[in-house]
Parts: sequence; structure tokens; C-alpha cells
Amino acid sequence: MTTTAAEQFPVSGAAPGAATEPVDENIWLEEIYGEEQLAWVREQNARTEELLEDAEYADLQERILEVLDSTDRIAMVGKHGRWYYNFWKDGANPKGLWRRTDWDSYRAGSPAWEVLLDVDALAAEEGQEWVFHGANFLRPAEDGEHRRALLALSPDGGDANRYREFDVERRAFVDPAEGGFDLPTAKGNASWLDEDTLLVSSTAEGLPRTTSSYARTGVVLRRGGTLADAETLFEIPEEHMMALVVHDSTPGYERTFAVDWVSFFETRTSVLVDGQWVEIDVPADVNVSSHRDWLLFRPQKDWTLEGTSYPAGSLLAVNFESFLAGGRDLSVLFTPDEHTSLQSWSWTRDFLLLNLLRDVSSEIRVLDPQRPGTDSAWAVKVLDACPPLHDVNAYAVDDEDSAEGADGSGDAGVSGGNDFWLVATGFTTPTTLTRGTLTRAGVDGVVSNHEVVRTAPSFFEEDAYEVQQHFAVSQDGTRVPYFQIAARGLVLDGQNPTQLSGYGGFEVSRTPAYSGVVGRAWLERRTEEMAGADGGAPHSRGGVYVVANIRGGGEYGPAWHRAALQENRHRAYEDFAAVARDLISRGVTSRERLGCVGGSNGGLLVGNMLTQYPELFGAVSCGVPLLDMRRYSKLSAGYSWIGEYGDPDDADQWEFIRTFSPYHLLRDGVEYPETLIWTATSDDRVGPVQARKMAARMQAMGIPNVWFHEALEGGHAGASDNRQAAALQSRSQHFLWRALAGSGA
Repeated sequence: MTTTAAEQFPVSGAAPGAATEPVDENIWLEEIYGEEQLAWVREQNARTEELLEDAEYADLQERILEVLDSTDRIAMVGKHGRWYYNFWKDGANPKGLWRRTDWDSYRAGSPAWEVLLDVDALAAEEGQEWVFHGANFLRPAEDGEHRRALLALSPDGGDANRYREFDVERRAFVDPAEGGFDLPTAKGNASWLDEDTLLVSSTAEGLPRTTSSYARTGVVLRRGGTLADAETLFEIPEEHMMALVVHDSTPGYERTFAVDWVSFFETRTSVLVDGQWVEIDVPADVNVSSHRDWLLFRPQKDWTLEGTSYPAGSLLAVNFESFLAGGRDLSVLFTPDEHTSLQSWSWTRDFLLLNLLRDVSSEIRVLDPQRPGTDSAWAVKVLDACPPLHDVNAYAVDDEDSAEGADGSGDAGVSGGNDFWLVATGFTTPTTLTRGTLTRAGVDGVVSNHEVVRTAPSFFEEDAYEVQQHFAVSQDGTRVPYFQIAARGLVLDGQNPTQLSGYGGFEVSRTPAYSGVVGRAWLERRTEEMAGADGGAPHSRGGVYVVANIRGGGEYGPAWHRAALQENRHRAYEDFAAVARDLISRGVTSRERLGCVGGSNGGLLVGNMLTQYPELFGAVSCGVPLLDMRRYSKLSAGYSWIGEYGDPDDADQWEFIRTFSPYHLLRDGVEYPETLIWTATSDDRVGPVQARKMAARMQAMGIPNVWFHEALEGGHAGASDNRQAAALQSRSQHFLWRALAGSGA
């Protein structure tokens, strides 16, 4: 008879209706920066590094770092005024350079970059390991120049940022002694109201925070003032997730918004009208966005309004001022079907770009608000830019630009407001950046011209591999798609080392994407020569890489996500297990050769593979994970995810949550796969403690081959620069390869 870890420990008393609290022998590890706790971490790190960091690991790390530091990578840019801004990391600049160039220079292929901020130099000067998290520009002056920006800098790579005002022309921070904005490090957001005023959501300087650890208020911070003395503009209840205040400075459409994030999937948006907040009157599970004259709605559940039903995942439009005045004449722009979902949208000056997935392959539609459509309220053109089994995203270059033409003609030598970027990628197709311009052409509607601007370099022999899409059948009969990337002519004898990746949560879609890291670290890795299953000539094997599109994700829209929420969470895990079984039954791999990897919510996924489906996997790589679902809502930002997983403090909900809490599902007498659990001390989103506790409990139970590693910085990403990222990737990939290809080869 086997017993679970939870059954081995007694439970404490609890109030009626509250879930009982299992006694946790590892709760001491929840003190993140305690001396004793960090000593335990260093001991675990040394043990894992001794196992993994051999000569092959060192070579792999350098090969991955070569990919990450490549100077031939596409320098993606964001346009502000006449300048194109980019943040860049490489071997010479591990913390990165924030820089800009003009269009002619960028288009020519060898941009003349003007460096605005050297983060490595800043870190050395200030003695702080800064991680650059972006820039928020002040509305430009009349000449169109963006002269001021708020830079977000994290001291350790976590979600908490320090916002500092930066003079773009002088390439220097504005001294706080001279009135420059300098917000203390905290979780939150800052938005320009005008050149002397910020709208701030923060937990710094005593401002209240929610149970989820985020800002509870939005305040007005005037130049020279402090957050502690700032006027409160907006406030939400403590049990809600987060407050946000932002200003839209689009000329002619200036509006101030407040968002009450009730939970991760519920928001209430208000707009400031004559000094009073006016709520946009839609259900909390309807996503709201605005653009000039328009309000767009995307319901997460089926929504009936004045007798008309709109399905979950549809996109609806209405005139902004009309809706505030009570008008409810909504236009349907997109309706999902069983194969097609809306992933995102972007406005150019005159058109709306929709990024769709059709069976997890991209489709892009251009909508014209000035022309009536047939299946849509607005005329629709499908762009011929999306090959099968690829991911292509379209978004505006600069919807406020008055110049015209992707060829650089116009007043400022820059794009027009109807220019757009296309970013296309596939598992064996290096990313391509294309620029196009949308125009109206008589009765034919929208036309577009395209120009390839950049193509990313190749990092492995892509032509030697092929991408296939398969469908597994889950326990309840649902067809679950997955991508398989493997060598052409793959031998289906069950002996191929296979890495299965997934996520399955928060409506996040896993789409095709080129990765030189995966190509080098997995696809091109080779076992020793072995004879074929039929006794034929020996041959070497590379790895097979698989991405599962399980429920809980967004590949088929909100319904696909909601199918695996809370009490239905098991469906995501059944889907992933179904893919694993399909790979085995098709002869791609076997239990001994099959490993899985996931991070964050994906770490919870593979934690459940470890504890509920150990017979399917030979190895598990579990990163920055949720694992202790009894206490997750009390750790870091965990309370904000109750909408996804449920409330473990509610006795009824704990009854279903405990069925997918890996920390409580460990059993004696089970042959578990080899396991690597990895995390980061500075992760302030999930935090490192669940990973620590899981490893400690498994080791205390005498489960063999359990390894743990904790990076001391890097936040939820687990790395703050390319060398750290290469080390993290190498450790996980090398662990899986040793476990899956090393035995029986």
C-alpha cells in the first residue's frame, strides 16, 4: 500500500468551512533570503553543478551563448517620432544597450546606432545589477521629438521596477534634485499625464497593496512631490488583484482610464469624464480596449446584450461616445469557429489588423471600418503572408505618423500611419521581419505592399528536419494538436530521445517559433551510433522536439482556456498525457526516452506529470514552478491566480485543488522519473520556495535522482543576461539529454 506525502503528515485544526492545513515540514524554506535557507540552496546548487557541469555542458553553453549573443540577430525596433528604438544584448554588452537610429540607416542593413543608455556602465557606476525593463515616452513636443521617457529598471530581474526620468537628448537621467521623477523600486506602473505629472500605481512609500501584492491605488504624482503625499485618484478593494491608471494622449482623443483588475480574468474599466469616473458598462469578463472613436470588446464567455448573443472569443466594435451615452449598436468584427480563434489585434491609422490562429497556424485579416463587409461588419481582406504551420504577427509601425509609404518617402523620411510590421517564424524557419503599407484601392478594397527588412540567421541545419502536426485524443475524446520537429526519415522504433514541452494555462498559446537554442541543444544532439530496431545498419540519432497545444491555453480561444479552469484542471494534464501516449504508440519514443519540460504554470504541468503520470516519462525538467497548491495563494503573487486554479482556503475548492497539487501527491513506493527542479531567488512572481520545498520533500522521501538548482538573480525568467540564460538552458537541456539519451545508447 502506498501513501501520499500529505497523508504522512497530520493536519492542523481549521475554522468551519475552511480547508485544513497540512503540517509542512519544509515551511522553513519559505524565508527566501534567510542565511540557513540560502546555505541549503548553495549546497543543492553545488551538488547539481557537480553532476551536470562537465565538458559537454561547457561546450553546449558556449554554443547556446553564441546564438543568444549573435550580432546577426534581428534588432527589433519600436518607432517613436522619427527614431527607431532598440534594446540590445550581446557578449560585449551583457546587460544591454538602449539605442536608436533612423529609418534610412535601419533599412540599409547596418544601422548607425546612437547609444542612449549603456546598462552595463550604469550598473558599474551605481553598484547595482540593473535589468532594463523598457521605456515609456512623454507625448512629443510640437516638433515631434520625444525628449523625455520613464525608464523601468529592475535591481535583480524581478517584476518590481524603479522608474527614473530620462532626458533622451542629453542621454542622461534627470536629477531628482532638479525635479526629475525617480520612483522607488516596487511592483506597479507609471504613465505620463503631462510633462510635469505622472499617474502612478505603486506599492512604494507606504501606498496600500492588494492581497496579490500589487498596487491598490492610482495616484497623481506632480513634479517635486512624493508618492506618500500624492493625491489618490482611484482605489480598489484589498481582495481585488490590482489597480491601474493610464492616460491616452492621442491628439483629439485624450482620455484617462482606470482599470480595476478584480481577478486575473475579470476587469472593470472606467474613463474620467468631467472629473468623475464613468464605468464602461460591460461584464467583468469582457475585455475592453479603445482606439480613437472606437471601443472594442472581446467576451471571455458567451455574452447576451439586449437580446443578441455574442460568443466567447468574438470581437465587437462600437462608437466610444455613443456607448457611454447608452448606445448598444455593436458591430461584429470576428466570430470564432471550432478551428479559428482571435489572438490579438492592432490599429494602424485607418485599418484594424487581426492576428488569428486556424488549427494553430496563423491567419491575418485587415478590416476597413469605412467599408461594409459580408461576414463582418467591416470589409475584410486576408493577407497572403502566412504559410502553414508558421506563426505570423502583424502590428502597426506608428498609427499617428502623418507621412506615407514604406519606402521612406514623406516629410520626416519615415513611415505613414498605415504602415505595419509582419514578424514571421516557424520551427525550422528563421524569423523574417517585413514591412508593409495598407491603402484603399477603389472597389477592390484594401491592398498592401511588402518589403522584407531583415531575416534572422540560421543556427542549425534546418533543411535536415521537418515539422509535422498531429492530433492526440484525450481522455474525454477531445482532439489535442501537437507539433513534432524531427529529422527527416525519422525511424519509428521507440528509441528517439524526445522532449515534450507544454504550458496549458492563462489562455497562453504555444505557437511555432524558431529557436537556435533548441536546434543546437536538442535537434542536432546525437547519441552514439546504434543499430536500428530491425537489426539494420547503425545510425546516430538527434532529439525530437514536441510542443503540445493542450487545453488551458489559448490556441482555440477562451473556450479552450476555460475547459481546464479550476475543478476541470485535470483536462490539461490528461491532454498532455494523451500526447505522450500518442508519441509512444506511434513509435516516436518510449517511456525511457521521453522527457518533459515546463516553466511557471508549465512547471505545475510537468510537476503533475511527475506525480500523476510517472510511468510515461524518463525525465522531468521543472522550472520556476507552482507545486504547493495549498499555500500558493499566500506566496509571492499567487493570490492573483485564484481565478485560474481556485481558492485553497475554501474547503470545497481545496478538495479539487489537492488533486493537482504535486507537493501533496508524492507517494512512497513509486518509480519516479529523474527530476531537475530549477528556480531563481529573485523571482517575485512565483517565488523560489515551492521549488525548494518540492525538492526537499522528494529527497527526504528517498526518491533517487532528484536535483535542484536556484539562480541567485534573474527574476521569473531565471536569467538577467545572455550568459545566465545560456547556463539555464544548458543545464536543463543537458540534464534531459543525459537522462534520455545516455542510458541504453
